[in-house]
Amino acid sequence: MNKMQQQKELSIIIPCLNEEKTLPIVIKKAFSSIKRLKIDAEVIISDNGSTDNSVSIAKELGARVLNCPRKGYGNALICGFSQANGKYMIMGDADDSYNFEEIDDFVKYLRQGYDIVMGTRLRGKIEKDAMPFLHHYLGTPVLTFILNLFFGTKISDCNCGMRGITKNAFEKLNLTSAGMEFASEMIIKAGILKLSIKEIPITLYKDKRNRPPHLNAWSDGWRHLKFMLLYAPNFVFIWPAIVSFIIGSILLLLQIRGPFVFGNIYMDIHSMILGLTLSVVGISIFEMGMIIKLYSHLNNYYEQDKIVNWLKKNLH
Repeated sequence: MNKMQQQKELSIIIPCLNEEKTLPIVIKKAFSSIKRLKIDAEVIISDNGSTDNSVSIAKELGARVLNCPRKGYGNALICGFSQANGKYMIMGDADDSYNFEEIDDFVKYLRQGYDIVMGTRLRGKIEKDAMPFLHHYLGTPVLTFILNLFFGTKISDCNCGMRGITKNAFEKLNLTSAGMEFASEMIIKAGILKLSIKEIPITLYKDKRNRPPHLNAWSDGWRHLKFMLLYAPNFVFIWPAIVSFIIGSILLLLQIRGPFVFGNIYMDIHSMILGLTLSVVGISIFEMGMIIKLYSHLNNYYEQDKIVNWLKKNLH
């Protein structure tokens, strides 16, 4: 990156895979905002192997085209972010479902010092037929609730694809997800690292493509959920396992001298079996949680886990 490239304030990054129909619309809107805001900026098309005229169209319209050989939504965005020259970066889809003429608040709050600026469709406006019913009322709300519960974030729309992020924040996050779960990874790691997040209402428009979207609702939804679970072994496995083991052990120890009556409850062989079951289940869940912790650590999902770091230090 040369000195002149370092001086850019904003990069608008658009992942692309065969989007020749809508690409002219979004690129023109992006340049329109750049001109209106009088900001030193670039428009980057991160191409993921288009076989139509997307690349030539983007170049003709003045966008900077990057070739991303590794397939996947996340890979395309990581390629764009890593090679962007802007201090601030705004991402959005190439199907014109997000309006690049409405980036003013993203720029505003990034300039104010927020690490990430998230669009929220659920607190904004959704055009008719722009979002499937199950995505609107089940998938996105459920995944957002789990993400907020596990990682302490306070957002309303974890799947919104229009976001702003500073270059410094991107470098801290060490994002690696190849597919659609990239959207969750960004927020999960931002929550872990306590980065500042600002959410702003936006409008989701019906996309202008004449083909089905790349998103697969059920498989991509499962990948999001699985990714969250890999990042939250303490919450999902370790603490429930400890609670189960403690309760089971108490039930066993209470009967060390035989059956007894506790209030109106008669503690006998049945409660002993329950205690033994809870203890064994607790140990099994704890072991599963530790396996997931180690797997997550080895795959660089997180590096600051106290238990894993203690094991690495003391078991060499």
